[in-house]
Amino acid sequence: MFAASRFAPAAWVAFALALLVTLSLAMPAHAREREARYGDDNIAVELFADGMPRAGEEWMLALQFTPSAPEWHGYWSNPGDAGLGMVVELDLPEGWVAGDALYPVPQTLLISGLMNHIYEGQYSVLIPVSVPNDAVIDGLPQVTGFAEYLACTDQICVPQDSVLSAGQGGDFARWRAEIAPALDAGASFELNSTNLRLSIPLPASVDLAAPHVFIANERLVDYAAVQTFRRDGDALIVEIPLSEYRADDPSAIGGMLSFGENAGVEFGAIPGEVPTGGTMIAGPVGIETPPLWTLIFGALIGGLILNIMPCVFPILSLKAMALVRAGGSEGEARVEGVAYTTGVVLACIALGGIMLALRAAGEQVGWAFQLQSPSVVIVLMVLAAAITANFAGLFELPSIDTGYGVRKGAGGAFATGLLAAVAATPCTGPFMAAALGAALLLPVPQALLLFAMLGLGLALPFLALGFVPALRRMLPKPGAWMERFRRIMAIPMGLTTLALIWLMVQLGGRGFAMFALVMLFGILLAFAVVGRLQRAGKMAWPAFGLVAAPFLIFGAFSLPYSYQPGGDKSARESLLTPQEFSRDALADARASGQPVFVWFTADWCVTCKVNESVAIEREVTANAFEEAGVIAIVGDWTIRDEEITGFLTEQGAAGVPLYLWYEPGEEPEQMPQVLTSDMLAERASRAR
Repeated sequence: MFAASRFAPAAWVAFALALLVTLSLAMPAHAREREARYGDDNIAVELFADGMPRAGEEWMLALQFTPSAPEWHGYWSNPGDAGLGMVVELDLPEGWVAGDALYPVPQTLLISGLMNHIYEGQYSVLIPVSVPNDAVIDGLPQVTGFAEYLACTDQICVPQDSVLSAGQGGDFARWRAEIAPALDAGASFELNSTNLRLSIPLPASVDLAAPHVFIANERLVDYAAVQTFRRDGDALIVEIPLSEYRADDPSAIGGMLSFGENAGVEFGAIPGEVPTGGTMIAGPVGIETPPLWTLIFGALIGGLILNIMPCVFPILSLKAMALVRAGGSEGEARVEGVAYTTGVVLACIALGGIMLALRAAGEQVGWAFQLQSPSVVIVLMVLAAAITANFAGLFELPSIDTGYGVRKGAGGAFATGLLAAVAATPCTGPFMAAALGAALLLPVPQALLLFAMLGLGLALPFLALGFVPALRRMLPKPGAWMERFRRIMAIPMGLTTLALIWLMVQLGGRGFAMFALVMLFGILLAFAVVGRLQRAGKMAWPAFGLVAAPFLIFGAFSLPYSYQPGGDKSARESLLTPQEFSRDALADARASGQPVFVWFTADWCVTCKVNESVAIEREVTANAFEEAGVIAIVGDWTIRDEEITGFLTEQGAAGVPLYLWYEPGEEPEQMPQVLTSDMLAERASRAR
């Protein structure tokens, strides 16, 4: 008997396997000549035959396993992260062939983070035998054999073996009913960078109380990972994270789909198309899709709140100038309101659609994914600088409706709406977080509806002004003050430009940001030339191309070579001295028995930075955490990180910020997205 360490079950399993292999090599080839070394005291096994065999037909044998006590369990053919599958040798008459063993649906047993595929209580394994057409059968043939297997409890494992001799009897009707039936139709599978995706044909009427897929291919998937199930008509879409130890991609996959309550089916899958989307029916703990109407309301309110969130403040300046201009005719106001709303909604749908498409292709991305791309940040920096220069009166920008642009009306309002949506994406508000998290799990049409409602909420104030004259009458009358207001609004846009420059340092390093500034200087110089020509009443925009072209060429060549992945992290310090997020770090912290605070942030998320400055990076918080022994962990999502994205998805979050508090031995609690230092200090004091 071997004592099993609860923290290293794989070690004793490997030892038992090596011992069994060594013993098997030392034994004679015929099973009837072998002797049992360990016996079957813990899980006894008997071999039964289903009546008399007939020539040319299938004959069924059965191995019945009976534990001596309830705590002992056996294993499926693929035992999972620990354990050992059964090895059986049968001595059959010449020409008789034993087929693959047929198993009941196994159960799951998770010990110390390792998943085992087991059988508790008495269970039977059937072995079909092909009888030749010319077989001469004179009574029950003598069938002997030898079985090697493992018997385990939650604490110990012992090897078992037994010499077998088939006898008649047994409850074959019940045993056949317990075996998982094979699906008539084949399944299909796809492998991407992180997941195995399966499409299993299963009527929509089949109830799945507690679905779980057992994969027969060893070391292909992460057995302990949470599996995701979606319905798409009569197809069941399953996603299972891949194992980091997997070898070559398989040409076929076998397994069992458990419905729960020891019921299920056996399936085989070949490479093929697996649909995306579908209705979520089971997935990571904590992700429960609320009713669609509540998600729609949450997306609408979340978009509306974005108008007052700090990270959207720069776009408020654009809106303010557009709202001031809404003093024209009622028809013009309505047209501009609809055009602006159309721009916002289309931009949100486009961003959401791109995110869903990337995730379907295996990319781990979330909301505001575009701000994790240095090239996109450069474009936004140039655009923010151009708008700043426009507000400051350096030149007139015809495409954006600022109130003083050359081009006004529907076109300018539409362009302003597009820009408003793009600038708003770094934030997730209180209501918006649940809606966007659910959008990652819903069918594509419903997910896009949520993104559209988010855009509608963001555009709602300006849309209301366009259609409600009383609201327009509340706005100040046009006058000379508008020019001063326009120039004042250049300040927040200029701060936005500086924030984007700082973000480039974090994304690509100081050299990368310096070369981007050189390019930006040339573009602003070109805008200044354009403005000078505009004020002189001359053709202006060809001059922009002549002046800006050399700087743009310089940027195209210098920026890729100066880019430093990971940026400049030298100045990133914290009063809490947090660990960097990883699943292993989180597991170790939780195993310590101390409270754990995990926060996910990004340098482009203004809400995150505000929370850090007013709540997290405070002496009162640091002192409270130190007294309570709180372990702090930070996940920096400034640059795309697949592990963080996957974890955010499991928590039902489409983006940052996300704050989690773990009490010892308990599931995480999601904290509000607006924090105070008193809130964190009070939570730490309760943990003391």
